[in-house]
Amino acid sequence: MILKNTIKLFTSLVTILFLTGCIAMGPAKPLPNFAPADFNSGNYKSKVDNFLVVFDASSSMSNVYDGNKKFVIAKTFVDRMNQNIPELGQNAGLRSFGHAASVSKNNTELFYGMNKYATSGLKEGLDKVTTPGGCSPLFKALETAEQDLESLSGNKVIIIVSDGQKANMLVPNTIEYAQKLKDKFGGSLCIYTVLVGDSPDGMKLLEEISKIGGCGFSVNADNLLASAPMADFVEKVFLTKKSAPAPKKVKAVKKVKKVRKDSDNDGIFDDSDLCPDTPVGAKVNVKGCWSFGDALFDTNKANIKQNAFALLNDAYKIFVKNPGMEVVLKGHTDNRGTDQYNMDLSLRRAEAVKAYLVNQGIESARLTCKAYGESSPIATNDTDKGRSLNRRVELSPEK
Repeated sequence: MILKNTIKLFTSLVTILFLTGCIAMGPAKPLPNFAPADFNSGNYKSKVDNFLVVFDASSSMSNVYDGNKKFVIAKTFVDRMNQNIPELGQNAGLRSFGHAASVSKNNTELFYGMNKYATSGLKEGLDKVTTPGGCSPLFKALETAEQDLESLSGNKVIIIVSDGQKANMLVPNTIEYAQKLKDKFGGSLCIYTVLVGDSPDGMKLLEEISKIGGCGFSVNADNLLASAPMADFVEKVFLTKKSAPAPKKVKAVKKVKKVRKDSDNDGIFDDSDLCPDTPVGAKVNVKGCWSFGDALFDTNKANIKQNAFALLNDAYKIFVKNPGMEVVLKGHTDNRGTDQYNMDLSLRRAEAVKAYLVNQGIESARLTCKAYGESSPIATNDTDKGRSLNRRVELSPEK
């Protein structure tokens, strides 16, 4: 009888505690409304070549903070940050630590990257981290992050999203591995930390890690979930505004009446022709240069479109008519993407034109490829039309 009454009492206490907990927790608190900012206007360039998000999916992230599980707040932060970052040729990755065994049996896992950043790809990786659980081996994630980043050139950014709870984090090891990363990559590495929750110890740990980076900072996720602060965070961490090109100085010219000439008969008068020696029959752009505009390539591509073969066939005929002519193929891009990426893209475009002409029978020695990236625009990059004129391959006969 005593045992039976004891069991009833225990059951009643558990029920009361459960109901009290449910009442105390209540419904989840609505998160701030959000709309992503538009950073795809062509006015920005990436100041980050490579970034890695280190995401805390340990068991402490299942605890409720300010009406929501910390895990939900953390995923919302990363998702909204991801929606704001423009795809500008940078590399990216998402590495979690902790998480339930049903997600991964490893205590840290790279769910996305490291490869060319795509908004959809990072989101797909984040969606795989479905359930928090396990310990908090942040030091293990930092140790493995060295391998994620070591083969990549350019500057690097690590963004740690965590509650900073000390349990199982082995704080001395965590600080030690953060310092090892900084010692290895030096000034090319910045570390940003995003605190989820209000743990004083967690805040202290994350602030110390960001200070080791030397060029990052520590913030609280609560302050970044709405549209404006999230846009400000992304701009500070990832982007830099492009400076407007300085206007070209024009020398004063005395007004003298004279007949305007077109020496190479390309339709552009000599006083406006930047390429006055184009061969007869060559199609020129607004500056008088023998050029193939974006009719050859789709945006961000170096594969020649099939309907552009006729233009290249016309160029082939000009080479045949001028057997001694040698030409420099100059590749250009608009200003979207990093300088390094655009230099590579412009060279690949020039090489694609060369490969086509060589395949048609033009000697390879007559063709030289050079990359100019975004450095020599012939029109504004503030409009779609202007950017399309800047995406081109020019053919410059050597004198």
